[in-house]
Amino acid sequence: MYLNHVQLIGFLGKDPEKRQVRGNGDTFTVLSVATQQSWKDSNDEWQSKTEWHRVVAFNRLGTALADTLHKGDHVLVDGMLVSSKYERENGKSKKAKAAKVTFWSVRANSVRRLSRAEADPPSAPSASDASDGAETGNAPY
Repeated sequence: MYLNHVQLIGFLGKDPEKRQVRGNGDTFTVLSVATQQSWKDSNDEWQSKTEWHRVVAFNRLGTALADTLHKGDHVLVDGMLVSSKYERENGKSKKAKAAKVTFWSVRANSVRRLSRAEADPPSAPSASDASDGAETGNAPY
């Protein structure tokens, strides 16, 4: 059995971008999600680092996100890690060759807007939470 599962809790760095797939015209939406890690260094001073994640949502999910989310929204993204490859020209000289570039993104299965009160990551559901099937907060898109 294999597992490719990503969950991110972060903030949108800009409004969602609606785009079209070249060739077939299908639409998708790109989100730029920021997560932050904080720690104390050896001098007992707080340090932090922000990571930016490219999140892609297709079909109805992508359309719904583009219509409802905005820069600064706090979101929970559930999806999988995917890689994409493309070639780009590497310089202008005749000897320059195309460079193969690989980049990673998260393909969203669901995205939920969180309230500021839900800033902490959700804990594992208890047996009573799992039995009723109800989810608190905003419904996933």
